[in-house]
Amino acid sequence: MVPEPGTDSELLIDRRGTLLRAAVVTDGLLTDLHVDRCDLTPPQTGSVWRGRVERISAGLNAAFIDLGIGPSGLLGAVEVRLAGGRRPESGAAIGSLLRSGQTVLVQVKAEAVGAKGPTLAMDVSLPGRVLVHAPFRRGVTVSRRIGQGAVRGALTRRLQALTTGDGWIARAGAEGATDPLIAAESEALACAWRDLERAAVAGTAPALLAAAPDAGRRAVIGHGLRPLSRIVVASDSDLQAGWAGDFMAWCRDAAPDLAPRLETHGGARPLFDRYDLESQFLALAGPRVPLTGGAGLVIERTEALSVVDVNGGERGNPLSVNLEAAREVARQLRLRNLCGIIIVDFVSMPRRGDGERVLDALAAAVADDPIQTEVHGMSKLGLVELTRARRGPMLIDLLSGCSGGEP
Repeated sequence: MVPEPGTDSELLIDRRGTLLRAAVVTDGLLTDLHVDRCDLTPPQTGSVWRGRVERISAGLNAAFIDLGIGPSGLLGAVEVRLAGGRRPESGAAIGSLLRSGQTVLVQVKAEAVGAKGPTLAMDVSLPGRVLVHAPFRRGVTVSRRIGQGAVRGALTRRLQALTTGDGWIARAGAEGATDPLIAAESEALACAWRDLERAAVAGTAPALLAAAPDAGRRAVIGHGLRPLSRIVVASDSDLQAGWAGDFMAWCRDAAPDLAPRLETHGGARPLFDRYDLESQFLALAGPRVPLTGGAGLVIERTEALSVVDVNGGERGNPLSVNLEAAREVARQLRLRNLCGIIIVDFVSMPRRGDGERVLDALAAAVADDPIQTEVHGMSKLGLVELTRARRGPMLIDLLSGCSGGEP
């Protein structure tokens, strides 16, 4: 569920067992969660590589790129960028764009799944809390989630005045950023891109040039400029070395306005236990989610899609059940990182027009999801189809086989 304006949100970050967890808590409720498995290959989405073209596949119109880890990544012809960032002509054959053994600068857009390698693109984008720098694109773009007409025009003019070069995208909430914050973030992102450009032409391939952000960094970037009253990092013993010290140093540099809100958590009692989050976290490994009045959700995953069944319980008003369920479905999508095709089976509603109200509530609830989520309508049986872009592994996959006492 998207936090309401004025609510109190905190970011809590800890490492327990094999899990690095960053949780956004709003008025005591877990509303966003980012998790890394420290005993597995680090998350790759967003990482930038100097890759080597391993082979060309005319049938796929794509190239397999050796990154030096796991299965080779797949770079489609439409994702190739030519000199100066130019896009290839529509329908261009991959063999006319790349050759075996060639070195290319690529970014991971989607994680490897099973035996399939990661999905790659040469159109690199570097995200910040306010802006995204996409240096191969032209001009300034404003997120579709930002206002209309005059608001969008005013923000575009501000960005044109405060940034240099091409390829700037204003993220949702950017209209509330101060000019100094926009200018500082644009300079930091532009500097990061210049460093990557220099690194791309030096040394051998394959090589990692920029690692993907870890759970703590993803949480700060994904939260954008929405208010955070505190960022609590556990524990004191980790501050001078390792993940906690690195995160706090990054936060002071990348989000200096948040530096005064950084705190450390020490003591014998784990951070998630102190804030009563462990039970909420453990519940995400199970299929059942309770709602009021005995209603609830049952979430099941199949090989092809995820299914959410809404049970009405003892409540007599199906519209009321479905409206609450719509908000909770949106929250569970984010917490569990459900992606791909999702089918929601709402409680049947006899009155005409109630379906539209539920669809509107669901669309509003997923509107602030930082991962692109689309609602595709309701069938006569009350089934709603959603699609959510894939960004990293689903939570249930990360929790499978955890060590250190985790589920």
